[in-house]
Amino acid sequence: MHSTRTTSGLTMTVATHCPYCALQCGMTLTADERSSVGIEGREFPTNRGSLCQKGWTAAELLDNPERITVPLVRERQGDRSSALVPTSWDAALDAVAARLRETRQAHGPDAVAVFGGGGLTNEKAYALGKFARVALRTSQIDYNGRFCMSSAAAAGNAALGIDRGLPFPLTDLRETGAVLLVGSNLAETMPPAVQHLVAMRERGGLLIVIDPRQTRTAQLADLHLQPVPGTDLALALGLLHILCAGAHLDVDYIEARTTGFAEVRATVQSYWPERVERITGVPSAQLRRAAAWLAAESPVRGGRGVFVLSGRGGEQHASGTDTVHGFINLALALGLPGRPASGFGTLTGQGNGQGGREHGQKADQLPGYRSINDPRAREHVAGVWGVPVDSIPGPGRSAFELLDALGTPAGPRALLLMGSNPVVSAPDANRVTKRLHALDLLVVSDFVLSETAALADVVLPSTQWAEEDGTMTNLEGRVIRRRAVRTPAGAARSDLAILNGLAARLGSGVDFPADAFPTDAETVFAELGRASAGGRADYSRITYGRLDAEDGVFWGDERMFTERFPTPDGRARFHRVEQAATAEDVDDEYPLILTTGRLLAQYQSGAQTRRVAALVEAAASPFVEMHPSIAEACGLLENSTVRVSTRRGSADAVARLTATMRVDTIFMPFHWAGAGRANSLTIAALDPTSRMPEFKACAARIDAVEVAA
Repeated sequence: MHSTRTTSGLTMTVATHCPYCALQCGMTLTADERSSVGIEGREFPTNRGSLCQKGWTAAELLDNPERITVPLVRERQGDRSSALVPTSWDAALDAVAARLRETRQAHGPDAVAVFGGGGLTNEKAYALGKFARVALRTSQIDYNGRFCMSSAAAAGNAALGIDRGLPFPLTDLRETGAVLLVGSNLAETMPPAVQHLVAMRERGGLLIVIDPRQTRTAQLADLHLQPVPGTDLALALGLLHILCAGAHLDVDYIEARTTGFAEVRATVQSYWPERVERITGVPSAQLRRAAAWLAAESPVRGGRGVFVLSGRGGEQHASGTDTVHGFINLALALGLPGRPASGFGTLTGQGNGQGGREHGQKADQLPGYRSINDPRAREHVAGVWGVPVDSIPGPGRSAFELLDALGTPAGPRALLLMGSNPVVSAPDANRVTKRLHALDLLVVSDFVLSETAALADVVLPSTQWAEEDGTMTNLEGRVIRRRAVRTPAGAARSDLAILNGLAARLGSGVDFPADAFPTDAETVFAELGRASAGGRADYSRITYGRLDAEDGVFWGDERMFTERFPTPDGRARFHRVEQAATAEDVDDEYPLILTTGRLLAQYQSGAQTRRVAALVEAAASPFVEMHPSIAEACGLLENSTVRVSTRRGSADAVARLTATMRVDTIFMPFHWAGAGRANSLTIAALDPTSRMPEFKACAARIDAVEVAA
C-alpha cells in the first residue's frame, strides 16, 4: 500500500504529482496550519525522486499575489475597455448562463464554442466534453492538445491501431542498446527523464539525436544529426534506404506482423544518402553511421534493442503526420514494437496530454478515444449520459480552425475557455487575438489573469493542482492520482463545480439527468470509466482505490504489441510517405528559417512560470538564437535588440550568438507575450490529417532595433 494522505497536528501530507509536464513526477506536499505548502521529491518510476526547477518551485504559485480568487466581470457589460471588477459566484454564473442561452436561441447551438486544455485532469476533460455536447449541444469543442500531440496520435492510430505516447514504461530506456530521439529536447523539457538516457549510455548504449539545434540534449548524444527544419522525414526515409540496402531488416517480423511494406520499400529506394544530404544538410557519412548503430542493436541482429522516440520538432509541421509515419516505418522494419527493450514512442508534452485527448474534448472524439462518427460509440456514450443518441452533435472544427472562426458570420459568437492561453500559444497569434476580440462573449476559467483571461467578459477563478483531487494520465499511459493538500484560495472553485453551476442554469432543450454534472472527482471518474468501457482507451477497470494502492495504473497493457496490434487483423501498417516542402519557403525578403521551442525554466505559454521569481530569474525574457555569421551580416552583437519579422508579424528580442546553430536557421522560445511573442510570427498552415499547425518552420528575417538612450 502507498501512503496517500496523512495528518499530524495542524499539518497535512499527501502523495501527489507535479503540475507541469507529462512525466507527472512523484512529489510529496506538506501543508502547515497557514496552508503554506512544502515540496519534496518522491520515488516514482519516471523521476525516481528528482524534480526539475519548475517542480521544486511549483507551490509558489498557490499564493501568488496575482492569483484570482473571486469571479470578475466587466464593469460595463459588452464593453471590453471597461475594468474587470469582482462579483459573486451567483451573479457571475447567472450572467454567463443568460448570455449563453441568448446566443444559442438567436444563432443556434454551434454559436457557442468550448476550448479546453491538455493540463486539465481526466475528470475535467471528460466533464467539459460532456458539457459541450449535453448542456450546450454544440459540436464546437476542441483543445490546445491539438497543437501538441495530434500528428503523433493520427499516425499511431493509423499504423499501430492505438495512440499511447509510450506503449512501454519509460524505465525500459535504461535497458536498451540505442535510442533515436527525433525533435525532442528532454534535458530542458523533461529534465528528470534524462537520467534514463544517462543510465542507458553508462551501460554502453548509444544516443542519436535529430534536432536542427545543438540543444542540451544533443550535447549528450553520441551522434547529433542537424537537419534543415522540416526535413526530418527525409532522414527517416534515408535511414530506411540504408537498412534495406544492407539487408538489416527483420524480414520475419515484417512478414508475420505488418502489412504494406513493399510500397514503402519501393519509395525509399530513391532516398539514397547523398540525396538525403542535399535535402537535409546532414552529411551522408553521419546518416550511414546512425543506420549502422541502429542495425547493430536491433533485436534481429542480437543487439540489446532500439527505441525510436518522436517529439514535437518533427511533428509540429503541416506534414507532421507523415513524418511520424516515416519513423514508425523505420521501427517496424527493424522489428521493434512489442520486443523487449525496443519500440516506438512519442513524447507527450503537456501534463495530461495523454488523458486530455482520450475522453472527449477533441472535436471528433467521445470518451474512451472513440470516434464521434461511430454509431455504436454514440449509442454507448448516450446510454451512459442518459440522453437520446441523436442529441449528441457530430464533429466540429479543429483547434485552430475553431479559433479562426470565432466572431465570424458563420462561426461561434461565444466561447467558454478552460486551461488554455491561445493569445500566446496559438500560431499566427495576432490573427487569433483579433478573433477573440470579435466575440460577443468570452468566458475564461483560470487561476491567474493570463493574456487570454485579460480579454474576457467574465473570469471564473479556478482551483489549482494542490487544492483539488483528480487523475492525470502520464506519457506512459499510467493513470495517477492528484490529491488536495489544502483548501482552495479565497472563493476559487473547481472546474467541475463551475460546469455544475452552469449546467443547472442553462437548460439545453434535451432532458438529461439532474446529477449529470457532479462536483466530486471520484464520482466523475467512475462515470468516465463506464463511458470509456470498450473504447481504445478503456479506463473501466481503474478505480480510485486501485490508484491509491498501486500508485498508478496503466490503461491497457503495460507493454503493448507483444503478441498483436489492436487493428482488425492484428497487424501494424506501413504507410507510404515522402518528404514534402515546408508550407513557406525562404526568399530574398525572408531568407532565414524560424523555428520555435521550449526552455528549461519556462512552461508552455508562461502564464504560470512567468509569475515564479526563481524561474523568471533563470529565463527572464525572450531571445533569438542565431549563428554568428548571421549576426555579422546584420551588424549585430551579442545581446543586441533585434526584430524578427515574418509575413504575419514581428517580435522583438535580444540576440544570442551560438556557433553550433545552422547558418540558415534562427530559434525563438515561445513562452512570452507582448512584443516578444514568438507566435506572432508562426504560420497556421495545417496538417491535412491531424490539423497540426506548422510551428517549427517559417520564413523570417532579422533587423537591428534602435534602442532609445
